[in-house]
Amino acid sequence: MDNGHDNNYDHVLKYTWLFGGVQGLIIAIGLVRNKAMALLLGVAGMGFASLMSTMQNFAAQCTNLGIGFGAVPRLSSYYESEDFRQLNHYIMVIRLWSMMAALLGLLFCLLLSPFADRWTFTWGDHTLHYSMLGFSVGMLAITGGEIAILKATRRLEAVASIQIYMAVASVLISVPLYYFWGHSGIVPAIVLTALASMVITMGYSYRCHPLRLSFRKSIFVEGASMIRLGVAFVVAAAIGSGAEMLVRSFLNVAGSMDDVGYYNAAYMIAITYAGMVFSAMDTDYFPRLSAVSNDVEATNETVNKQMEVSLLLLSPMIVGLLTMLPVLVPLLFSSDFLPVVGMAQLAVLAMYLKALTLPVAYITLARSYSVAYFFLETAYFVVFVLAIALGYYAWGIYGTGIAIVLAHVFDYLMINGFAWWKYGYRCTRQIGCYAAVQLTLGVTAFLVSLWADGWTYWITEAALTVVSTAYSIHVLRQKTHLWQSLMRKLRT
Repeated sequence: MDNGHDNNYDHVLKYTWLFGGVQGLIIAIGLVRNKAMALLLGVAGMGFASLMSTMQNFAAQCTNLGIGFGAVPRLSSYYESEDFRQLNHYIMVIRLWSMMAALLGLLFCLLLSPFADRWTFTWGDHTLHYSMLGFSVGMLAITGGEIAILKATRRLEAVASIQIYMAVASVLISVPLYYFWGHSGIVPAIVLTALASMVITMGYSYRCHPLRLSFRKSIFVEGASMIRLGVAFVVAAAIGSGAEMLVRSFLNVAGSMDDVGYYNAAYMIAITYAGMVFSAMDTDYFPRLSAVSNDVEATNETVNKQMEVSLLLLSPMIVGLLTMLPVLVPLLFSSDFLPVVGMAQLAVLAMYLKALTLPVAYITLARSYSVAYFFLETAYFVVFVLAIALGYYAWGIYGTGIAIVLAHVFDYLMINGFAWWKYGYRCTRQIGCYAAVQLTLGVTAFLVSLWADGWTYWITEAALTVVSTAYSIHVLRQKTHLWQSLMRKLRT
C-alpha cells in the first residue's frame, strides 16, 4: 500500500471524524431543545413546529437562487489561483445577489401564506405564521451566501464554529419562548434563531472578507451566470423540501398533528443523527470529487474510499441506535413518543442504503450535470411521497418506516445504475464485502428487536454492536495510519 493511498484514506477519515464530531456536538446541544419541545409542547406541538420548519425550508429552497452551490466553483478557483482582486470582486457579487434572494424569499412567503394555510391545515387560520416565516427565509439567504464564501475560501474551522454557536443560540432562544408562550412561541423562535444565525455568520465572514457593495449593472450581469448554474439544483432542492412539506401536510390531514409529531421524531433520529457521518460530504468530499470529476479512474477511487469510510463509521452507530431506541425515544422526547420506536428502527435501517448511495450521487453534482441531477432527485421524491402515502394507509405510522426503506432501495438502484451507465462508476468488491457483513449485522439486530425481549434482547443486541464495531475498527486500522498515530500520542 503506497503512501498516497494511505494518506488519502487518512484524509477521508480525518475530515469525516472532524465534521462528524462537530455534528455530534450540535446534535447533543439540540437534544436539550428537542427534550424541552417534547415536554413543553407535546406531540402535537412538535408536529406543528415540524410543519413550520418544513415550510421555511421549502421557501428557502425555492428562493435562494442556488447561490450556495453556484457561487462555490468560481470563487474556489479564484482562491486557489490566489487572484485576490477577482476573489474580492466576486464576493461582492455574491453578497448583492444574496440580498436579492432574501427579498425574494420574504415576498414568496407573503404571497404563498394564504394558500399554504389552506393546504396544510383543516382548522384555524395560520396565514400570519406562514407570513412571519418570510423574515427567517430572507435571513437564511444572507447566511447561505456568507457560508458559501467561507467554504470556498477554505475557512472550515470558522464554518464548524458557526454551526456550534448556531446550535447553542437555537437552544437559548427556543426554550424560554416555548416555556412562556407554548405553541405561540414556535414561529418567533424560528425567526429569532434565523436572526442569530445570520448575525453569527456575518461576524465571522465580515472579519475575513470585509463588506463592500456596488450596485453597478455589471454586478448583476456577473451574478446571472452563477444563478443559471444553480437553477436546476434549486428546483430539485425545492422539490425535495416540497415533498417533505407534502408528507407532513398529508399526515396532518389524513391522520392528525400527533402523527406529524411521531413522523418528525423518527425522521429526526434516523436522518439527523446518522447524518453525523455524512456531514463532511459538502465541506470536504465535494471539492475533492469536483477536482477529479473528469477522470473516471480518479473519480471511482475517490467515491469508493468515501463510501468505505462512511459505511464503516456509520454501521456500528446503526446497530447501537437500533438497540437503544426503546430507551432513547422517551429519554430524548417523552414516553408519549414510544409508538414511534418501530418506525424509527426501520428508518435507521435505511441509512445503510444512504451510505452506499450518497457518495455516488455527488458525481452528478461534481460534473455540474444539473438536468440529470434534477430528474434523479425528482424521481426519488415522487417515489418517496407515494410510498409514504401507501404505507400510512396500509399500516399507519409504522408503514411510513417501511416506505422510507423502500424509497431508499429505489434510490440506491437508480443512482448506482445511472452512475454505472453514464459515468463508468464501478463499486469495488471490498465495498460489497463490507456491506454484506454490516448489513447482515444490522438486519439481524432489527429482527432481534422484533422477536426478543428482556435479557435475551439486550445481550444479543450488545453482542451485535460489539461485532460491528470491532469489524469496522479492524478494517480502518488496515487502511489508515491514524490508529498508529493515536497510539503513539497515547504512549507519550
